[in-house]
Amino acid sequence: MRGARDCSRETGRLECAPHFRMRSSRRLSALGLARALRAGAMQPDALLARGVAALGAQPTWLGPLIEELFPLPQTTWLGMSVADLADHIESSVAFGAASADGHAPTIRRWILRFSSMHPAPLGLHDLLLPELDHTEALAQWLGVSLETLRWFTACPPRRRHADLQRQHYAFRLLPKRSGGGRLIEAPRSRLKALQRRILDGLLDAVPVHEACHGFTRDRSVLTHARVHVGQPVVIRFDLMNFFASITAAQVRATFQTLGYPAGVAQDLTALCTLLTPEPVIARLQDDGWLDWHQARCLRSPHLAQGAPSSPILANLCAFQLDLRLAGLADTMGARYSRYADDLVFSGPASVGSSFDRLAAWVGRIALEEGYTVNHRKTWLASQATQQRVCGVVVNQHPNLPREAFDRLRALLHQCATHGPASQSDRAPDEFRLHVLGRMTWAEQINPSKARRLRKLFDRIVWDAAPAQELPQSG
Repeated sequence: MRGARDCSRETGRLECAPHFRMRSSRRLSALGLARALRAGAMQPDALLARGVAALGAQPTWLGPLIEELFPLPQTTWLGMSVADLADHIESSVAFGAASADGHAPTIRRWILRFSSMHPAPLGLHDLLLPELDHTEALAQWLGVSLETLRWFTACPPRRRHADLQRQHYAFRLLPKRSGGGRLIEAPRSRLKALQRRILDGLLDAVPVHEACHGFTRDRSVLTHARVHVGQPVVIRFDLMNFFASITAAQVRATFQTLGYPAGVAQDLTALCTLLTPEPVIARLQDDGWLDWHQARCLRSPHLAQGAPSSPILANLCAFQLDLRLAGLADTMGARYSRYADDLVFSGPASVGSSFDRLAAWVGRIALEEGYTVNHRKTWLASQATQQRVCGVVVNQHPNLPREAFDRLRALLHQCATHGPASQSDRAPDEFRLHVLGRMTWAEQINPSKARRLRKLFDRIVWDAAPAQELPQSG
C-alpha cells in the first residue's frame, strides 16, 4: 500500500497518491486524444482539426505531437487500436512536455465513431470477407435481431452455472478405444445455424497452413499420409485436449487478424466458444473421466468439439504452431504435417538419431503456443517396422494395415456365405452403408487390392431393398 496510496489517520480516508492521480489523468487524456485522431482521415490538417476539437483549444504542443505520429505507415496506423495509439501519444516528447508541469492536457469533447474493419495482413488482403463494421452489422448479416444476438453472446461465465436445459449446447460422452472418453459439446439448432453461417460465409474463405490436412477442402487423412510415404523414419506426436485447449483469446485474435474490430471479434468469439457447465464437469469428474488438465481447459472459454465452426477455427488458431513446427522440420531435413491433434514428422535416419532433441523442441513449441504434447502417445517407427499415419501404412506406398484388410475380407466372406444378418443386428440398409463406407475407404487407399473386396461384396444378398451405393473410386 505504501507508495501507491496514503492513508490519513485523522480522517480514516484512503486517498490516492498525487503521482497516481496524475498517471490516471494522463492516460485518460491520451485515450481521449487517440479516439479523436482515429475518428477520421489521416491527413495532418484533419488530425490537427480533430485534436483541437477534442481539446477545445490549439496548444503549442499539438502540432509537434502530430508531426511525431505522422511518420507511421498508413497500414500500421489503420491497424492500430485506440489503446495502441494512446501508448504512442503517452511516450511522445510533445505530450510529455505538455504534462511536465504536473497537469495533463484536458479533453473537453470525446469524439467517437463506429468501429471499422482494419486491413487484413499481407496475403489475406484480397479475401472476400463480409464487411462487419459493428455489432448491428453482424446481427443483420447473421439474420437475427440485436436482442437475439445479445442473448447468445451475453455473460458466458454466468451461463456456466445455469441449468442444463438453459444451455445453448447439449453434452454427451463418447468412449475411446484407448480408454477414457471424448466430450462432445453439440450446439442446439439455433446456435448451430449461426455457427454454420459463420463457417460458410466467412471462415471457409480463409486459407490454412499448407502443413494442415484436417478439416480443410481438398485435403484428407490420405493426403496427410502421402507426405510421409517411403521415409526411413516416421515420428508421431499427439496433442492433448486439442479443441478444449484453444482458448477464446486465440479465437478472438484470429477474428481481429482478419480485420474485424474488437467488438465484432468479441461477439463472433462468443458465438463460437463456450464454458462447459459445472454440472457436466462435476459428473465427469465423479465418473473418473476427467483429469485436472481437462477440467481446467473446460472451465475456460474454449472451442467446442461438436460445433461446425470449431474445426476450421482450430486450424486457423494453430497457424503459428504449424509455421514453427514446419520450420523446425526444415532445419532437420524432415517433413511435417498435421491432421487435427496428430503431428507427424518424417525424414532420413538422422531424424531418428535426433529424436530426443526433436521431441524437446516439439514439446516446447507446443507449450508456448498453448498446447500440451501427450508424451505417452509419442511414437517412432523405422522402415523395419510398420509405419502408420492415421491408420494408413506408409512404408512403401499408402496401404491398409494387413489386419484391417483381413478383418474386412472376413466380414465380407461371412456376409456372402451366411447372410448379413449373421454379422450384425443393425437394420439391413444401415449395415450395408456401413460396409460400403469401409470398402470405399479401402478403395481410396489401395484400389488394386480392394478389387478383391468388391468381388466379395457383389456376392452378398441383402435382405432389404438396396440403399444408394457410395461411388466407387479408382
